[in-house]
Amino acid sequence: MSPRRIALIQGHPNPGRAQYGHALADAYLRGATASGHTVKSIEVAELSFPLLRSQADWGKGTLPPTLQPAQEIIGWADHLVIIFPLWLGTTPALLQAFFEQVLRPSFAFHCSPGGVGIQPALKGKSARVVVTMGMPAFLCRWFFFAPGVSNFRRYVLGSCGIGPIHGTYIGKVEAKDSRAREQWLVKLQKLGSKGS
Repeated sequence: MSPRRIALIQGHPNPGRAQYGHALADAYLRGATASGHTVKSIEVAELSFPLLRSQADWGKGTLPPTLQPAQEIIGWADHLVIIFPLWLGTTPALLQAFFEQVLRPSFAFHCSPGGVGIQPALKGKSARVVVTMGMPAFLCRWFFFAPGVSNFRRYVLGSCGIGPIHGTYIGKVEAKDSRAREQWLVKLQKLGSKGS
């Protein structure tokens, strides 16, 4: 595979580096850069931005200056890798608020003539969503059908034209021993080396 431009989005709302998701992101980064891919990182917890409170602000308001670099990175990238913990069955609120701000009309999609329907503006980009959780991953995916993650993939990323979108689900993270954690780090490094 030819070298890719990758946006690595760390979506854990805790700005500290003690979370397992940060180790996963570091492993992916090591694999990607060693294989010649170019990676630009976005740490959502380190960004300061207001919440959107109206449809008018989302549709006609301006992007906060603190998020301009993040939007530019997403526009530059061929591939997005988004890492976050499953909170209450879906993305953490801070990560959702980040995408609500960044994926605005005219950047992520354009309204069709007459105002009916949208034309995705981020076609040609792919994504991988890496989700950590306390429950077993198979239970989330096959019993509960992971509705929060599915909605994020379909309605947040997919509606902008991003695809294909692959998922990596890592369950029982608090219960994993060091060997199991290391195995997942190896898997993420391999995904990074493939730019996948």
